[in-house]
Amino acid sequence: MLIENDPYRCFMPYPGVEVPSGAGPLDGLTLAVKDLYDVAGYRTGSGCPTALAMSEVKTESAPAVQALLDAGARFVGKTHTDELAWSLYGMNAHFGTPVNPAAPDRIPGGSSSGSAVAVAGGLCDIALGTDTGGSVRAPASFCGIWGMRPTHGRVSLDLTQPLGRSYDTAGVFARDGAMLLRAMSVLLVEDVEVAEPRFLKPLEMWDFLGEAQRTVLEEAFAGVEAAPLEGLYPGGIDAVYQSFLTTMSADAKRDVVPFIRSSGMPMVRGIDGRAAAAEALTDAQAADGQAAREAFRAHVDAVLGRDGVLLAPVVHDAPFRLDAPVEVFDDYRHQAMRLLCVAGMAGLPQVVMPAGRVDGAPYGVSLIGPRGSDLSLIRLAVQIAAGLPQAVVA
Repeated sequence: MLIENDPYRCFMPYPGVEVPSGAGPLDGLTLAVKDLYDVAGYRTGSGCPTALAMSEVKTESAPAVQALLDAGARFVGKTHTDELAWSLYGMNAHFGTPVNPAAPDRIPGGSSSGSAVAVAGGLCDIALGTDTGGSVRAPASFCGIWGMRPTHGRVSLDLTQPLGRSYDTAGVFARDGAMLLRAMSVLLVEDVEVAEPRFLKPLEMWDFLGEAQRTVLEEAFAGVEAAPLEGLYPGGIDAVYQSFLTTMSADAKRDVVPFIRSSGMPMVRGIDGRAAAAEALTDAQAADGQAAREAFRAHVDAVLGRDGVLLAPVVHDAPFRLDAPVEVFDDYRHQAMRLLCVAGMAGLPQVVMPAGRVDGAPYGVSLIGPRGSDLSLIRLAVQIAAGLPQAVVA
């Protein structure tokens, strides 16, 4: 790494290699990169000792990394990730757990834990992560910072370790909305403008929350007039979540399980069960899941149209404590994914902003918008976060 001090243990301890940067709209900003992306002069470890041992030193940076460098951002190091990016908690059995600067006794969130912590701790201005099932959005909420999952496929993931290609996205963390907009404007040139947003309150998502969590959303969106929305989840939350699990497993069976098996890597708790479930998935089950996903995507597109914006919770609760019992570890991900799966299943952009605290830890809120409305969505979030009245927001 190129920074002198890493009090939150969020950077990989690679020998520091300078990476050239250009000049442009990101001049003066420092950049950290999740260790799933190739960076010239570094190996790509993917949070996995076996992958790190097999990796050569890269001679070319991933396009998303290079775009930020060319725009003037200065690279300061590669950050920790959950092993093969296949978790939501940020706890790596091999390389350790970065410290959540906003709540040191809580999980930082994963799999982009190091990138989120680096921004939250003030060790860099912006950071690249990846978001498959929630790996940018959850850590942003947990660490009290801004984060963006872009419209699926809009930002290149070439030269990046895949987990599930039909879900994988290149996301960004930033300390505030203006900085997030600067970074995403480099990665996304064209955008679908939502000039007169039609705000929607998805009741199934809100009703999934406890009282304290709902209060944070109500206060964050107090200045926004939103119409209640019923039926976001056709067939109910559990049915949509099951479709997510099936399609995500089908992706993983194709994109990451072959490496797990061919490399002979040791299996830690969590990955072992998810890999086994992916392998057990039949072609018929995968096809049924994909059909359900396509129907859900069409449904959400119809609900949003060109101007609909969901005022959405990110996850169901604040980050849990590092010493939580095993039952909490087993349950939290499944509950959180019931909310996180909406943008992932539909391939839509979702921007996360800090909003409040629950049980002493950060709890963020988010906007989900139409396909391709990424930059417009960030602008709306910035306006809402500034507490502007609805007449100005709209």
